[in-house]
Amino acid sequence: MAGHSKWANIQHRKGRQDEKRGKLWTRVIREIIVAARHGGGDPKENPRLRLAIEKAKAVNLPLDTVKKNIDKATGNLEGSSYEEVRYEGYGIGGAAIIIDCMTDNRVRTVAEVRHMFSKYGGNLGTEGSVAFQFKHVGQLVFAPGADEDKIMEVALDAGADDVVTDDDGAIEVLTPPTGFEAVQAALEAAGFKADVAEVTMRAENNVELEGEDAARMQKLLDMMEDLDDTQDVFHNAVLP
Repeated sequence: MAGHSKWANIQHRKGRQDEKRGKLWTRVIREIIVAARHGGGDPKENPRLRLAIEKAKAVNLPLDTVKKNIDKATGNLEGSSYEEVRYEGYGIGGAAIIIDCMTDNRVRTVAEVRHMFSKYGGNLGTEGSVAFQFKHVGQLVFAPGADEDKIMEVALDAGADDVVTDDDGAIEVLTPPTGFEAVQAALEAAGFKADVAEVTMRAENNVELEGEDAARMQKLLDMMEDLDDTQDVFHNAVLP
């Protein structure tokens, strides 16, 4: 099936993340701590921890740092206590935004998120106010020019829900969150390594922004990304 053009937006997001390697390490460490605390320190028995460790490898986080933070989470070392919290709201032009945070101080974090929404033209909403516009999925994205037919065959055989060809030729493989690893492994075994591979909140509908609105929305998203407690920012804006 056909989908909206989003390759440029995906590449922009990756570029922004690559510019902030130190912050990425902090985010991955928090994800490792929370994953290990909730599911145990054995990656073989903890899918969320396995994904967190893969993220750690992708950003070149040292293995001893990974191990140290698993030990913190499982009680072998003293460490900070983080909890997960999600904020939802609207940005420019009614675009939906979800901010996933890990924090050791909810009062501080919600104040910072509310301030950013207010300062840059958005509105913090209540729980569930925009989440219905997103779907929790595994997503593997392949650059334009990849072998669509073969990717589709391998992905669907491995349990993918859908394969979407975007307007610019990028190919998205969508999976249930629990089936993400199996589909990714099957594709890599067939010689297809995704440019983006993650379990994410994927927007069901998009809001196209241009000109001043797009610039204001980008500023709001950048500021949300820069908050110390932010783990992920999801939105349905299509920016030029």
